[in-house]
Amino acid sequence: MPSSVPNVTLNNGIEVPTLGFGVYQVPPEETEQVVTSALAAGYRHLDTAAAYGNEEAVGRAIAASGISREELFVTTKLWIQDAGEEKARRAFEASLQRLGLDYIDLYLVHQPYGDYFGAWRTMQDLNQQGLVKAIGVSNFYPDRLVDLIEHSEVVPAVNQIETHPFFQRAADQEIMQAKGVQHQSWGPFAEGRNNLFGDPVLSDIGAAHGKSVAQVVLRWLIQRDVVVIPKSVRPDRMAENIDVFDFALTDDELNGIAGMDAGSSLFFDHRDPAMVSLIGTRRIHD
Repeated sequence: MPSSVPNVTLNNGIEVPTLGFGVYQVPPEETEQVVTSALAAGYRHLDTAAAYGNEEAVGRAIAASGISREELFVTTKLWIQDAGEEKARRAFEASLQRLGLDYIDLYLVHQPYGDYFGAWRTMQDLNQQGLVKAIGVSNFYPDRLVDLIEHSEVVPAVNQIETHPFFQRAADQEIMQAKGVQHQSWGPFAEGRNNLFGDPVLSDIGAAHGKSVAQVVLRWLIQRDVVVIPKSVRPDRMAENIDVFDFALTDDELNGIAGMDAGSSLFFDHRDPAMVSLIGTRRIHD
């Protein structure tokens, strides 16, 4: 099935589908079939990471799909353990090999810890060499994002951060837009926390449009100019999630969702010292 998802243009002219497919927490043994189903449903933007342990399976699904490389937009991420100039290059080459690709469309610094400045210098080189079409970051709060921008040659094309109706990141997005960084959402459904799928505000909006709560959330993000990568292992949900381009939310509906913002993470605060230590010392390989 050809993709009907519109693109947005990043700060270096590269285009990315505004809605993609994420494989976080998809077990490696299930990932190939899940990605195969996603590609069949029309997704052409795939998001994985070295830390997910399923890059090889994503690569197998791509290779078996018969879809031309130019039609696909593939993102992967550099883990903290591999931050630093030399380590980042080795880690990138390993990810490229696991994916079985000649280049990566978007390569992200996965967490704002460790020697990400050294990693960024290597990523800038990879970008110049054409091995990566665009480079960006993930989980960067505005202070660290601006610091990286002020002391680097290349402005990150993307910042992928937790964004959902309970943590909307409007102030973060305003700063990103001013700096030319594309806001991307992970966890758009908050993993169902706070009874998101039964929320009366979202349910009423969905009923008004004949759409599900999940579709309302995805449409809300897209109307905010946020790129989003929902995950599902069910083909019916994959088809539902990509079917969000035939309706639009009204200003009143957008304002209603804005009122749901609690202003804090439902998962973990990347500025919490205990979390910095916990995430920062996690190893994904020997």
